[in-house]
Amino acid sequence: MDFPRLIVRLFDLLARLPLSVLHLFGSALGWVIYWSSKSYSRRLRENLFNALKDQEKADCKKILGVNIREAGKGVMELAWIWRRPLDKVVASVTQCHGWERVEALHAEGKGLIVLTPHFGCFEMIGLYIAARLPMTCLYRRPRWLFLDTLMHQGRERGQMKLAPADLGGVRQLLKALKRGEIIGVLPDQVPSNGEGEWIPFFGRPAYTMTLIGRLIESSGAAVVMCHVERLPQGAGYTMRFTPLILDKGLPAAIQINKSLEEIIYACPQQYLWSYNRYKVPRGVTPPDALKEQA
Repeated sequence: MDFPRLIVRLFDLLARLPLSVLHLFGSALGWVIYWSSKSYSRRLRENLFNALKDQEKADCKKILGVNIREAGKGVMELAWIWRRPLDKVVASVTQCHGWERVEALHAEGKGLIVLTPHFGCFEMIGLYIAARLPMTCLYRRPRWLFLDTLMHQGRERGQMKLAPADLGGVRQLLKALKRGEIIGVLPDQVPSNGEGEWIPFFGRPAYTMTLIGRLIESSGAAVVMCHVERLPQGAGYTMRFTPLILDKGLPAAIQINKSLEEIIYACPQQYLWSYNRYKVPRGVTPPDALKEQA
């Protein structure tokens, strides 16, 4: 059996296990990954301790331990999220706060932008919405073709469409908004050169996408923040939708980063601190160099 088919088979086998068992394995996997990669563990600690620098050191260490386990759960639950029947997956959301507001905004017909940070089980959000309403999500193609296929199979269910993170994909998003549909974007994903600007994120410059502001200006769409918290012992998930009212006098990227910080501060244990949020994309002038030029 070739490697791609082996991975798909493994995902199918893992998907048969209860979510509680996968999360138990994931907790152990999180520590294995943490101790096996120095660059991974260093970035995780640096990002988490920087964001929580005002908290007691002992508290930060406790949060670090929980976060390592939560990151492993996020890996193991992918098989369950992508390969289980859609109705079973959606039913694992035991509490959903603010969905009535999403329906009301969608009914206005102006289009709706759902912003989802790398927090908790963010894979769940698109499936939950697409089981009820048409949705298009921006995504970045993985390097391996077989993984791209697996990702499409897992995510493009219900009324979901995936749009690649390129010019063609942006056109898809804009067309969906103009049809009065919902689109989904990861606002804390690092954009490519020319597609962002340096905006503070937990006190450090982070190259932040400007796409969302442009989409709002072009379509007049409303904006909603959404995040999903894992419940203990594989008991399911809690989903929260919060409308984001933007001040037109301030850049949208600044306001979005502030809103992300508020969500993450409320439950830092489940943010993906290992994500390389502060990297300098190829061709982008680092923020320190910009200061020197000024």
